[in-house]
Order: sequence, then C-alpha cells, then structure tokens
Amino acid sequence: MTVKKIIAVIVFVLLAPGVFAERIKDIAEVAGVRPNQLIGYGLVVGLDGTGDQTTQSPFTTQSFNNMLKQFGITLPEGTRMQMKNVAAVMIQAELPAFAKPGQKLDVTVNSVSNAKSLRGGSLLMSELKGIDGNTYAVAQGSLVVGGFGAQGSDGSSITVNIPSVGRIPGGAFVERVVPNNFANGQPIVFNLHHPDFTTSNRVAKAINDMLGPEVAMPMDAVSVRVTAPVNPAHRVDFLALLENIEVQPGDEPARVVINSRTGTIVVGEHVRVSPVAITHGSLTVSISEDYDVSQPNPFGRGETVVTPNSEVDIEEELNPMFKFSPGATLEDIVRSINDVGASPADLMAILEALKQSGALKADLMVI
Repeated sequence: MTVKKIIAVIVFVLLAPGVFAERIKDIAEVAGVRPNQLIGYGLVVGLDGTGDQTTQSPFTTQSFNNMLKQFGITLPEGTRMQMKNVAAVMIQAELPAFAKPGQKLDVTVNSVSNAKSLRGGSLLMSELKGIDGNTYAVAQGSLVVGGFGAQGSDGSSITVNIPSVGRIPGGAFVERVVPNNFANGQPIVFNLHHPDFTTSNRVAKAINDMLGPEVAMPMDAVSVRVTAPVNPAHRVDFLALLENIEVQPGDEPARVVINSRTGTIVVGEHVRVSPVAITHGSLTVSISEDYDVSQPNPFGRGETVVTPNSEVDIEEELNPMFKFSPGATLEDIVRSINDVGASPADLMAILEALKQSGALKADLMVI
C-alpha cells in the first residue's frame, strides 16, 4: 500500500505557553477611543462615455438638476439629457479617533447605478455624514481606479479588476470633531481584543506591579479598569506608559478550525485525544459493461444475438487501524494521520468522528 500525500493545507499552532509577551497596546484598546464610519452621496464627472445611462438611472439626472439649481441654472421643462460622462456614487470614509478639523481622510467611491467605469472621473464636492446625520467631512478630487474594461464592436469585452470603484487618497477634509470621554477625568478602561479571564487578570497584575496595588482592577473577561490622572496632559503620559507594558496573554482554548472550502485545518496546541482506535479505509467498486455477439454456425438455423457481459471489481485499501493512547498530543495526532494517509475530506471526517465520539478534547469549528 502506498501512503497518500495529504493535499489539505494543515497549519499547526505550536506556540509554547508563557514564551511570548505582548504589549498592552497590541492586545487591547481604550474604551471610547475608536474610529467612526462616514458615508455620503455625490456625482463623478468627466468620464469618457462610461457614466450612467440616464434612462435607467433617473436619480442621476435628478441629482445633476438639483446641483445646477444651486448655481442658478434652470433647464426648460421636458429637457432630456444624456449624461454619459456623469455617474452617481456612494462615498465611504473612516474618521479616526481624535481627528481634528482640517485633517485629510482617504475616501472610497462606488458606483450605485450602471456606470461602466469611473476611470478618469472627478468627484464633485460631497458631504460625508455620520450615523447621527451630522456632516463630519467634505470630499472632492480625482479618482484613482485600479480596474479597467474594453469592449469590441462585435460585443466581446474584457474587464480587469473592478472599474466601478475608485479611491481618492487624502480626498476629504475633516470639518467636525467627534466628542469622546477620554479627557473627562474618568478611569481608563482597556478592552481586550479576545476575551480571556487569564489575560484580563494578567494585564491588571502587570499594571499594579509597575504602578502600585489597586491601580488596575479586572472587571470581566474583556475589561480592565485603571485609575488615571484627571489632568488631560498627564493622562496622555500615563496612557503612553501603560500601553507599552508587556503581558503574557493566556493560552488559547483547545480548538480545531476547519475551512471546508479550502481544505485548511488549524489544530491548536492544547488539543488532546482520549484513548480511541480509528480505521481508515476506502472501498472502490468498479462496474464495466461490454457486449458479445453470438452467431450461429454457418448455414445453421440460429439467429445472431448480442449478449451483455458485465464485470464487477471490488478493491478495498488495507489501511491499518491506529490507536491514540491516553492524553495523546498534537504531535501524536499529526504523526498518526500522516502514517495512515488521508485526503482533505478524510481528515475532516476523522476529526468530526472524533468530536462526536467525545474523544477529541477541543472545540471543533467549521467555517
């Protein structure tokens, strides 16, 4: 028997506990200090005939007419415009925490109608609003489009990337400050990126070891509250000190993650298997159909007939049974599965069967 190669990409996490320390700024964030999403609507002009087909997107015409009225231009009633050089777009941006008026933001512009491409276009001045409806930035500028398309007279076409999406680096200016409670004199709260009671306790202990007892207190698996100075300038110095304190995060829970689309399997370090025996085999049934011609002897009275001839072959791989001893480790699992040989589907089936039998001491996640 030849051992099959494992086609699936198997990533094994082999981090030894307590070896790597991380800064608090890498594993947590300050409560209330976060970016905010902005959105806006506008018009892109200057396109080379690749804009919206106005017969199918009346809101583009309406938006353009409303803009002209702001400049005192009123079109005669019933005027029909073919604005192939104009496209209606939605605009996205992210407003960082503590952003001040006059600072620049990068914006992403997306066509919302049937424009073929935004290449070469310029966004007209557009407001960017927050969830509260207030305007926090204003965007305008020339688009950078990474995709393009071409079409022949016979109807053939080719498209590279997405030509209906573009970006404007530094294309928006901040107009309003988002208030936050950083300078209100309240205690600073760190929220962990990954909830873990052990890590929360270690963060509080590391802060107290440096600054004294009862400065930090873990609130739950996510939050750690730290008593901070009231003066805003002192709070900045204080936070700069805290975020660079190194902490050893708690060990991740035992977990096996399977990506059924790509065949990727991630096995955590603390995965264990109870005593169990597994067989891995494959039964192959092959059926072939053939036909024979039966003829009578020369000058005989019989008739020529066609008779079917079927062959059935059964082939079974003689893969051995392998056994996991008590407390089998990740290394044992890897060695055993490699020895028996398995395809991606076989590996997933083995892990799922281990979980159902209760032998796999880990969470099994299929994504």
